[in-house]
Formats: sequence, structure tokens, C-alpha cells
Amino acid sequence: MEQLLTKVRACTLCKGLPLGPRPLVQASATSRLLIAGQAPGRATHIKGIPFDDASGRRLRAWLGLAPDVFYDPAKVAILPMGFCFPGSGAGGDLPPRAECAPQWRRPLLDAMPDVALTLVIGRYALAWHLPAARKRSLADLAQAVDLPQGVVVLPHPSPRNNRWLAQNPWFEARVLPKLRETIASLWVDLPQSDGRTIC
Repeated sequence: MEQLLTKVRACTLCKGLPLGPRPLVQASATSRLLIAGQAPGRATHIKGIPFDDASGRRLRAWLGLAPDVFYDPAKVAILPMGFCFPGSGAGGDLPPRAECAPQWRRPLLDAMPDVALTLVIGRYALAWHLPAARKRSLADLAQAVDLPQGVVVLPHPSPRNNRWLAQNPWFEARVLPKLRETIASLWVDLPQSDGRTIC
């Protein structure tokens, strides 16, 4: 895993990005929770820390995870579809760059055999992890019981989704409590870890 992460950190597939390449991925061979998102935003790209923004604060609250657990790669892997900030467009950030996932996703997933729960966030992650379900609505998928075992679909925690959350109160009332229980059970047999591998 460390050799693979070294290669990821040195990746320059997307040389033409507005802020240049700066792959943000967190992973370990022992990660049990995988957060499969879209791509880092401008602020997190600059800071070099995934989900270190308003979306990340909401996501950690949803999952019931303190920062020291969320950023512990022995427990949590953060593997977006694109590892670098793709730039901004008229409606927000551009989609994840298409070069990233084919190059790195499968090798990294194969190097994490202990992943027991995958959180799929956003349509590009959905297309990769659940291609047969990508035409279903977010509301349907977020409460679905027919997904593969160990896969949960979440709305993006961005403030841009406040309207969806207000229109779907069942998500925070019913889905999140069950999700927190599942997540809390992932590491009951693990000792505390201080190691961090964030790149």
C-alpha cells in the first residue's frame, strides 16, 4: 500500500489543472470504511486535507465521527473519483477528471481488503460503484434495501443540498441513526491508532 500511495502522491496525469496536481487520498490496508466521493474542492485542495470544509463538517456529523477517527486511515479511507481539484465552472466545481479513476481506483481498492462499508457520494461515484442503479433517484437509493451488502448511498453533504435535506427529513431521522450504528461497529475489535496517511 505505501508504494502505491507514493505513486499516487507523485501523479501528474492532470498537469493542466488550474491549481496543478495535488492528489488527495487517504487509505490504508486496514481501512474498514470507504468514503467514495467526487473530487476535492478548491479549499481542501489548497489545505491538502480532504473534507476540511463545511461539507466535511456535516459529513463527520452525519457519520458520528470525531476528526481523529475520520482522519485515521487505519479506519477510514477517503477515495474520491478524482484526487485533485478539477476547477470551477458556471454551476460549481467541474466533474472529476476522467483520467484518475481508471489509473488508480482499482489498484487502491484491491489494496484495501478489509473495507466493510462503502459510502457512495455523488453521481460519478455512483456510476463507478453501482452502475446498474445510476438512473434511480437519490431519495430512492438513500433508503434502498436492495443495494449490495456493505454499500450505502448518501447525498453530498454540501450546503448546496440543504433544499434536498429539507424536502427529505426521513434521511436525517431514519437513515443516519442506523448508519451511525453500523459505523460504530466497524472498529470494535481494533486498538486505537495514531498513524495517519493523508496525501
